[in-house]
Amino acid sequence: MVTLKDIQEAQKAIVPYANCTPLIRSKFLSDLCSADVFLKLENLQVTHSFKIRGVINKLLHLSAEEKAQGVITASAGNHGQAVAFGGQKLGFSAKIVVPTTTPKIKVDGIKKYGAELILFGETYPEAERKAKELAQSEGRLYISPYNDPLIVAGHGTIGLEVVNELPKVDAVLVPVGGGGLISGIAIAVKNLKSNVQVIGVQSEAVPIMFESLKAGKIVPPHRHNPKTIAEGLSGGIEKGSITFSISQQYIDEVVLVREETLRQAVYLLWKNEQQVVEGSGAAGVAMLLENKDSFAEQSVAVVLTGGNIDDSLFQSIIASEQ
Repeated sequence: MVTLKDIQEAQKAIVPYANCTPLIRSKFLSDLCSADVFLKLENLQVTHSFKIRGVINKLLHLSAEEKAQGVITASAGNHGQAVAFGGQKLGFSAKIVVPTTTPKIKVDGIKKYGAELILFGETYPEAERKAKELAQSEGRLYISPYNDPLIVAGHGTIGLEVVNELPKVDAVLVPVGGGGLISGIAIAVKNLKSNVQVIGVQSEAVPIMFESLKAGKIVPPHRHNPKTIAEGLSGGIEKGSITFSISQQYIDEVVLVREETLRQAVYLLWKNEQQVVEGSGAAGVAMLLENKDSFAEQSVAVVLTGGNIDDSLFQSIIASEQ
């Protein structure tokens, strides 16, 4: 299990590579919800995603032999960019497998950092299987996007920053895919302030953690190729993942939001806050839009997990929502 000490140690380790991102008050959302709503701007992070926190923490702990062999991962895009960035900064070979449906902005980001890129399969599970096969055949270390204590601890540094900057926080809203981010944040927040609610948010199109927690066991994705603008949340949860047991213990609930609300959230963040946020990153704001009265008179922190949205999708959202 990941501890608060692990997260605090990760915070010290990643300082040279990851930013302590701004936490800003949103007047628009605060007025809408009769609350104090703050946005944690991980869309302004290195590689424009929170993923660098966990990845760098993991890569800094590799042995000399593991570095010499190189690493490989599967990704919906943002994790792959972080691994590519880390490989470049720390000086070892990285190979990234992503689905053929991965947004161009994320594919270009991976290429920019010099990693070897493989486009394989239509879905994340297909890319993941391919990456694990290559890890075995090539002797590379597979870096999980979520199922790794060092990844979880690195991501948990967001929780430390939120509590430090907003001691009066009552609730933290976090987008959920495989659970690596919310697991780390929840451990940090609950150990520092046990009464703070930690709430996960998923799209109705990809409700894997929601359904798994409801069933009391990890359930497989029920759609082969879900139609969602939150592709970063679209992967499943592998059997035995530490993130599931952590989520069972620490998360208060997981809430589903509609795809149309995700699009609205992307638009409203651009219009009112001048923030470019991808569909996955806007999930917490989408929850507020659908549950305006749930946090009245409370202080709420919403993690905007990333800003890597394809320009064509972004422009279509802006045009359709205006």
